[in-house]
Amino acid sequence: MIDFEQSRPFADWLHSLKDTIGKARIVARLRAAEHGNFGDCEAVGEAVYEMRVHYGPGYRMYFTRKGEVVYLLLAGGDKSTQKRDIKRAQQMAQNIGNEE
Repeated sequence: MIDFEQSRPFADWLHSLKDTIGKARIVARLRAAEHGNFGDCEAVGEAVYEMRVHYGPGYRMYFTRKGEVVYLLLAGGDKSTQKRDIKRAQQMAQNIGNEE
């Protein structure tokens, strides 16, 4: 089983979502990923991956690998904030890499 840890920015983003159905779909998607079913997911550069949820505004979750079976959820957003979110997630991943 794969473990996902939430960064503070990701947890804050998820908690702040007003769309309860969207939030439920995001949580369900993360549960599926914990069992190895990542679904619609692709690399966006600098060891950061984007997981897409095709619902509402097109939710996106950004994560990086941290060990063999642990992934760190860096940031979240939707299609309208995609470019900014990717840059922020890449910077966060780079900072984590520098700390290790």
